Amino acid sequence: MRRLPLVTAAVLAGALALTACGSSDSGSDDGAGLSVGSAYMPQPVSDTMAAGFLVITNKGAAGDVLTRVTSEVAGEVTVHKTVGQTMEEAKSLDIPAHGELVLQSGGDHLMFEQLKRKPLEGEKVAVQLHFAKTSPITVEMPVKSATYNPKTGH
Repeated sequence: MRRLPLVTAAVLAGALALTACGSSDSGSDDGAGLSVGSAYMPQPVSDTMAAGFLVITNKGAAGDVLTRVTSEVAGEVTVHKTVGQTMEEAKSLDIPAHGELVLQSGGDHLMFEQLKRKPLEGEKVAVQLHFAKTSPITVEMPVKSATYNPKTGH
């Protein structure tokens, strides 16, 4: 498990604190019970890293697992769990049956690392979510202002 250096974690924590999970739908339903909504990326303050947030809803009777995330905008997209004051890379995250996996500011989230370009507010970033059981889902993640703070949501 890789840990972010303290300075990087502090900068990212500050940026993450400025944002929260929104409520607008911006994903798809693959027909197998999983759907994605509330996706967004705050405009990155760094040239090399960005955060991403979304909610995966599972209306199915069986749980699934988010195993990998890819995007053309980054060399690597990792999933991070927030444990206390520390962000730690996670290999996968569970999506419970009849439940949600919430990736939000201050909690579990996506980290876009080795940015190939810096996404700008108003653009959309394509993200492909890979699961243990369900076919991949592609989400168009809108880039919001660095200080975007949805009024509703999780």
